[in-house]
Amino acid sequence: MLVEAKLKEMGLELPAPLRAPEGFRVMWRQARVVGTRVIIAGHAPRLADGTYPGPFGKVGSDLTVEEGYLAARLTALSVLGDLKREIGDLDRVTSWLRVFGMVNSAPGFIAQPQVIDGFTDLMVDLYGEDAAMCPRAVAGMAELPVNSPVIIEGEAQIDAS
Repeated sequence: MLVEAKLKEMGLELPAPLRAPEGFRVMWRQARVVGTRVIIAGHAPRLADGTYPGPFGKVGSDLTVEEGYLAARLTALSVLGDLKREIGDLDRVTSWLRVFGMVNSAPGFIAQPQVIDGFTDLMVDLYGEDAAMCPRAVAGMAELPVNSPVIIEGEAQIDAS
């Protein structure tokens, strides 16, 4: 339980399962194991109780890069919470294979990589550079569901146990 011990040392908590806003239907799985790979659905930031936090909106107009970075960090915790529920132990992750970060961007905003660094930096802190640094794509989007500032999805390699 090394990853969870690191999270505790950092004062971070894995959120509860997604509690979707009223009128929002969840018609997908948050994560699925296929052999020794875990496919991770798009995640938004979540609070400890599983609800979406604010601030909402576009990075570059409604939110600063720093607020977007913090949203991406909260999104990393959302991913880890669902990953733990799917595989049982976060230490089973041996490598991050790819990450795709979407940023709800104001027109002209071009600092999407710095926003998604909030996700990557936490994974590096928890898993180390060798396991956490992976191919990554980042894109600015005109709109995201529930006006979330970020959505992040990806794929991880796990041990066979």
